[in-house]
Amino acid sequence: MRVLVTGHQGYLGTVMVPMLQTAGHDVTGLDTGFFADCVLGTWPTDPPGLQVDLRDVTVEHLQGFDAVVHLAALSNDPLGALAPQITFDINHLASVRLARVAKEAGVRRFLYASTCSVYGAAGDGLVGEDAPLRPLTPYAESKVRVEDDVAAIADDSFSPVFLRNATAFGFSPRLRVDIVLNNLVAHAVLTGDVRVLSDGTPWRPLVHARDIAAAFRTALEAPIDKIHCVAYNVGSEANNLTVADIAESVVDAVPGAKLLITGETGADPRSYRVDFSRFRAALGFNAEWSVSDGAAELYKEYTAAGLQSDDFAKKFTRLARLESLQERGALDGSMRWTDRGE
Repeated sequence: MRVLVTGHQGYLGTVMVPMLQTAGHDVTGLDTGFFADCVLGTWPTDPPGLQVDLRDVTVEHLQGFDAVVHLAALSNDPLGALAPQITFDINHLASVRLARVAKEAGVRRFLYASTCSVYGAAGDGLVGEDAPLRPLTPYAESKVRVEDDVAAIADDSFSPVFLRNATAFGFSPRLRVDIVLNNLVAHAVLTGDVRVLSDGTPWRPLVHARDIAAAFRTALEAPIDKIHCVAYNVGSEANNLTVADIAESVVDAVPGAKLLITGETGADPRSYRVDFSRFRAALGFNAEWSVSDGAAELYKEYTAAGLQSDDFAKKFTRLARLESLQERGALDGSMRWTDRGE
C-alpha cells in the first residue's frame, strides 16, 4: 500500500516507518519537524517526507494514498495542561480535519493513534474498549473527541480504526524520556536513583514502541471489516503494572540503582488496568516485549550512546524542547515556526 505516516520524525514514527517499509509498503512521511534533530545514537533514515504543519494539510497532500497512519500530536499531559487550547487545536481539530481531508482525497483507511489514558480513573478492574471513557487531562480528552468525530464520518468508502495504545516504552533513535519507563531508566543511569514522585500505587498499562508499530502494521493489513470504525486496545495484560512494579524492573536492569519512592506528589488519580483481548481475538495480535526486557534495552542503549543530563532535560523531554524553541524565537505562541525557525 501507499501509506502516509504523520509524525514520522517522532518517537513512534521513527520506529514504525522502517517496519512498514520492510513489510513492502511505500511510505511517505508528514511532520512539522519539531523533534527531527532530537536523536540519540545512530541517525535514523527517514522516508521521503513533507514538512507541513498538521493544521495546514490539504487534499493535494493526501491524494494517491491508500492509508493514513496518524501519529502526529502534541504529546503528554504536562504539555496539554500548559497549553490546553493549542492541544485541542492540533490534537483534536486538526486531526479531525485531517480525516475529512483524507476522505475527500479518496484515502480508504485511516489509522488513528489514540491512548488507553481515555479510561482515566478506572480502578482495579480490567477495562475493555466498551468501558466508560473518563479522560482526566486535555491530552486524553482530545483523543476521545477525535474518536467520536472521526467515527461520525465513517462510511463504505472511509474506514477509520482507533488504536488505543498503552503507555509507550522502549528505545527509539528519536528518544522520549517523559514517559514512565524511559524516564525512570534515564534517571537511574544519570543519577543512580530510581525516583518515583507518586506513592507508586497507580496502575499503568505499558507497551513497547515496536509492539505499537507491529499493531499498526497488523491493522493496516487487516481485512476492512475487521477494522472498520473499531477501537482496539494495544498492549498486553502482562504489562499492567503499578508504578512501583515498573520502578522495581528498573532497579533490576540498572546496576547499583536504588529505589526512592518519595510520594511527594501524592496519589495519582490516573489509574487503570486494561483488557487487550479484543485485538488478540480479532486479528491475532500479541505484544511481545515485557517491561523488564524494555528496561534492559534502555539501559544498554542509553549507556552505549552516552546519554547526557542536558540532553535528558532539554532535547528528549517534549515540553522542554518546545519551550526551548519558543524561547529562542523559532516557534510562536501558537506552536508554528517563525522565520527564525528551522
